[in-house]
Amino acid sequence: MFKDKTGRSLSLGEFFGKVINRFKNIFLELHVYFLHCVGFVPSHSFRRFFYRLSGIKIGRGSTIHTGARFYDPRNIKVGEDTIIGEGVVLDGRAPIAIGDHVDMASEVIIYNSEHDINDENFAATDQPVVIKDYVFIGPRSIILPGVTIGEGAIVAAGCVVTKDVPPYAVVGGVPAKVIGERKLKTLKYKLGRARLFR
Repeated sequence: MFKDKTGRSLSLGEFFGKVINRFKNIFLELHVYFLHCVGFVPSHSFRRFFYRLSGIKIGRGSTIHTGARFYDPRNIKVGEDTIIGEGVVLDGRAPIAIGDHVDMASEVIIYNSEHDINDENFAATDQPVVIKDYVFIGPRSIILPGVTIGEGAIVAAGCVVTKDVPPYAVVGGVPAKVIGERKLKTLKYKLGRARLFR
């Protein structure tokens, strides 16, 4: 009587499970839209309050600048003294762990869910993303699912990072490749206070 999108027949229990899941997704989409609107209020404290209330873990001294987008905030963790630039997208459908003293420039996109192009139903697969301490990610870079960026690494502007980045490596290009190495290996700097109205 009931069928899913592939035409498979569903039991009554499966059907009601899908209905409940649909309502959960609608609620999540409303929640994400609310956070998107909150993201344009020019007050770090105001935004941080609602981001934390929604489940994002944000360490002491860290901030997320205006215009951020989230797909599921509950799986996002940001360490201490980390600055995340304007217009970033943090997926969150699988865990995202961002370390301490990370400097993420504007319009960076971190995805951790993608479609399996070899699946007959084009199903989504989720993988965590880990960004270690003292990483710099340049503007408009894209980090794809399953990637770990090692401590102190530098991701140049406009990169598409498809695989793990070694600690202290400098990567650039599409797809990102190692183009250099950071000479200083004992990093102890603090990023300081974020810009007031960003």
